[in-house]
Amino acid sequence: AAERVAQASGIPAAYMLGQAGHETGWGKSEIRNADGSNSFNLFGIKAGGSWTGKVAEITTTEYIDGVPRKVTAKFRAYNSFEESFRDYAQLINNNPRYEKARAQTGSALAYASELQKAGYATDPQYANKLNRAIQSTQRVQGTQA
Repeated sequence: AAERVAQASGIPAAYMLGQAGHETGWGKSEIRNADGSNSFNLFGIKAGGSWTGKVAEITTTEYIDGVPRKVTAKFRAYNSFEESFRDYAQLINNNPRYEKARAQTGSALAYASELQKAGYATDPQYANKLNRAIQSTQRVQGTQA
């Protein structure tokens, strides 16, 4: 799924797999629906006011003024992992706030840094953590330069 979406979107599969791994704790803390079923949300994408699809509401950690706080938030829910990859690519490619990240797909650190600057996550260490996750994925895939 990641490879198919990478070819269509221009976002490297290793970047998406690394980010999905980071966001889900490498599969240990996936977002669950109220009934316990998987929401298939690999990227921690919240369900904002314009989202008309399914929603999973969970307690998550947000950094407010640099301090981690537990809050309840609504996240997008999907029917499959591929749907999650496609929605992520659409968000990154179609939202103007991620324009600088889109221009940095040649460098994992630059891509991660631009995502953080654009407000993808509230964790002040997000770019460093995401870069390490992408680097790990690249090493496993044997694609690291």
